[in-house]
Amino acid sequence: MIKSELRTVDVTRYLTPLREGGSLPAIVEADDDFLYVLKFRGAGQGAKALIAELIGGELARYVGLKVPEIVFANLDEAFGRTEPDEEIQDLLKASVGLNLGMHYLSGSITFDPLVSRIDSKLASQIVWLDSFLTNVDRTARNTNMLIWHKELWLIDHGASLYFHHAWENWQEQAKRPFAQIKDHVLLWQANDMELVNSGFQEVINEELIRAIVGLIPDEWLVTDSPFTSVEEHRNAYSQFLLTRLSVSELFVKGVTDARKALI
Repeated sequence: MIKSELRTVDVTRYLTPLREGGSLPAIVEADDDFLYVLKFRGAGQGAKALIAELIGGELARYVGLKVPEIVFANLDEAFGRTEPDEEIQDLLKASVGLNLGMHYLSGSITFDPLVSRIDSKLASQIVWLDSFLTNVDRTARNTNMLIWHKELWLIDHGASLYFHHAWENWQEQAKRPFAQIKDHVLLWQANDMELVNSGFQEVINEELIRAIVGLIPDEWLVTDSPFTSVEEHRNAYSQFLLTRLSVSELFVKGVTDARKALI
């Protein structure tokens, strides 16, 4: 069953910035008493990083990978007025309205491929998804995976869909192999790509893609865009992903070729 909406929470307390991220995300508390890692629409890459996070995270969830719950997080205009750090205060002011939060996995540890081994099918699923989404940020330097309760969880898909920062020749970009997969932290373990490709082709379809893209708030689609309407902008995301799905054999071959060069 395809979920038609995400929960919306109100941010009630700013706890601490996560300064290892260039966009300065933060741990916050919301009115449901849960903690979230909040990504701000007023950060450097703006709403585009939030759109990539939303699409990537929800697609990962629907193919059976573990992703922290994603919520819309509303930031009130009065929030942060007492924040003493000027950089953070400016970020909060620029982020009034809907932002994106991920449930904070308290006590989790960063995935280390030298310490935690995963099976080849799971590795292949993650590599397939990142090739599909053109996610440039799952490398040995920054795995964007956590171990929580002895299970692997995916976080931070904000660097996916990098084509949308310019929308230049995006239709053709959708048909290309993903060259950056050569740097993927799990590439060397991804030896079940054909099996995973067949399985994911049965799960991912136009209905799912359009439902997930339909979750994007209109207010994230009205700025910094070459499109004349929200509908046209939203449809372009769907068309990119549908085209990408139709050429999955091409990027799967790119993974296979990259593995041969690596091994």
